[in-house]
Amino acid sequence: MTAAALVAMLLFPFPAPAQTATFTPRDESPEEFAAGAGREETFYACTACHNFKLVAAQGLSRAGWEDSINLMIRRHNMPPLDGKDREVVLNYLETAYPPRAPAARGGWQNPFGKQ
Repeated sequence: MTAAALVAMLLFPFPAPAQTATFTPRDESPEEFAAGAGREETFYACTACHNFKLVAAQGLSRAGWEDSINLMIRRHNMPPLDGKDREVVLNYLETAYPPRAPAARGGWQNPFGKQ
């Protein structure tokens, strides 16, 4: 046995477990978030890929929400929201999670917002 093989066996004695691409959302329910028309539709559209607290923390303008949805469709294979479904989601997000006032020096800033 070569020295390299022995080192490899000592450093990596077991095969690495296979990684899965499955997302398991944590326990959340639509009722935990701002009430309004479209809450459930928006909750379930978003939590197919990530938790809803990520969404609720954003605080974007309607144009910002549009950009965010378009980015997720383009880069993350989100199923497109079309027509009425898109309007329902955008109306809810715009109303329930509008932009926040800019934070004073060093305060909260949306990491996904345009700088």
